[in-house]
Amino acid sequence: MPTSAHNRSTLLRQYVRSVRKWLVPGMGVKRWLLLMGGGIALLSLGVSFLLRELYPLPRVFYYLTLQFVPRGLRAVLFGLVGLSAVGFALMRINRVLLEPFIEHNPESVANAVYSYRKRGRGPRIVAIGGGHGLAVLLRGLKQNTSNLTAIVTVADDGGSSGRLRRELGVLPPGDFRNCIAALADDEALTTLLFQYRFGGFSGLNGHSFGNLFITAMAEVTGSFERAILESGRVLAVQGHAFPSTLQNVKLMADLRTEPAGVSRVSGESSITEAQGAIERVYLEPDDAKAYPGAVHALLEADLIVAGPGSLYTSVLPNLLVPDVARAVRASRALKVYVCNVATQCGETDGFDAGDHATALEAHVGKGLFPIVLANDNLDVDFDAPPGVELVAVGFPPDAGYRVVTTDLVDPAHPWRHDSDKLAQAVLRLLHPKR
Repeated sequence: MPTSAHNRSTLLRQYVRSVRKWLVPGMGVKRWLLLMGGGIALLSLGVSFLLRELYPLPRVFYYLTLQFVPRGLRAVLFGLVGLSAVGFALMRINRVLLEPFIEHNPESVANAVYSYRKRGRGPRIVAIGGGHGLAVLLRGLKQNTSNLTAIVTVADDGGSSGRLRRELGVLPPGDFRNCIAALADDEALTTLLFQYRFGGFSGLNGHSFGNLFITAMAEVTGSFERAILESGRVLAVQGHAFPSTLQNVKLMADLRTEPAGVSRVSGESSITEAQGAIERVYLEPDDAKAYPGAVHALLEADLIVAGPGSLYTSVLPNLLVPDVARAVRASRALKVYVCNVATQCGETDGFDAGDHATALEAHVGKGLFPIVLANDNLDVDFDAPPGVELVAVGFPPDAGYRVVTTDLVDPAHPWRHDSDKLAQAVLRLLHPKR
C-alpha cells in the first residue's frame, strides 16, 4: 500500500477510535449526544408537519422520499443514512475543532478527557509529610485521582528554604516546590525547572528556581498560602498542597548522646547533624493553629497516608500540630502509615519497621494510624552510605495495628519507594478488590 494511502487509513482508524472513546461511560458526552439526537428528531417532526401542510407536493418528492419502496424498508434506509451522516459529521467536527491542539493524533484528546474524568471520580486522598518521600507518593497517586491534598511541614530551616525563611520571613518553600513539581501536568519539564539550582558565587548560589518562584509569588499575591495556590494554577497541578500551619514554628528535639546524656537541639537541620539518638521531637510553639484547609481536607478524606519521608523531621512535624492530629483521629477515612524503605543517618539508625511505628505512636498516641505499610523486598543491592541500610520487617507481637507488607522498592534507587508500586499498594488498601 502506498505511504499516503497507509497514512490516510491510519488517520481514519484514529478518528474512528476517537469517536468511540467519547462514548465510554463517564465521559459526560452521551447525554449531550442524546439531547442533540432529540433535537434533530423534533426538527424532523416539525419539517414533516410543514410538508403535510404543503401537500400535495410536486411529483419529484415521490422519488426523493422513495415512496415506491415499502414503508418499513424506507424507515430502515433513512435511519441508516441519518446515523451515517451524524457519525460522519461528528468525526469531522472532532477533527476540525481539535486538530490544532492534538498534533494529528485525535485519540490524544479523547484519552486526555477520559483520564481527566476518571481521575476526577477518584478517591479523596490526603498525604502527610514532606521532602522527597511525599513527592514520590504524589507522583504515583496522581495517575489515579486528582482529588489529592498534600499536607506539608513548615519546620524546614536548612538549605535554600532556610535562607529564604531567615532573610525574607517566608515559610520554607522547598517541600512545597517538590509537591508542586510532582503534581504538575508536565512533570518532566516542571521538575527540571523547579529543581534547577543556581550555582556560582552570586547571591543566588544554592537557591532553587522553584523556591524563588514561590517566594516571589508570595510577594505578588500577599500571602504564602495564596502563592502556593496560584503556583499550582500556573503549572496546572492535579491537587493541592497545604501547610500544616501558617505559624513560624521551630522543630525541637531531645537527643540522647554520649557522654552528655540528654541534650536539646533547636532547628530541623540541626537534629540530624547532632548524630544522637532521638528521644522525642516537639514544636515551639506547641499550640500552633492548623491551617483550616488542611483540617477540612482531612475530615473529608477517604484515605489519609502519613509518609513516606523522614519520620522525625518530615512526617511528625505535621502531626505535632494539635488540630491536625485531632482532625486525623476524627476523620472517617482509612488511615495508613507508610514506613521508609531505608534508615536515615542521625534519625532512624538501626530502626526496623516496628521501631518506626513505635516512635510514631509515642508522639501521637496509639491507634491514630491503624494500618502500617512496609516494604518486604530486602533482596536488592545498592551502595549504601555508611549507617544506611534497608529497613527490616520486624514488628512487636502485640502491635495494635494491622501490618501490610509488599515489594515497594524502586529498582533504580533501592533506598527509595517506587511511585507506582507505592500508589497501587495504598489504593489496594482502600479497594481490596483492586
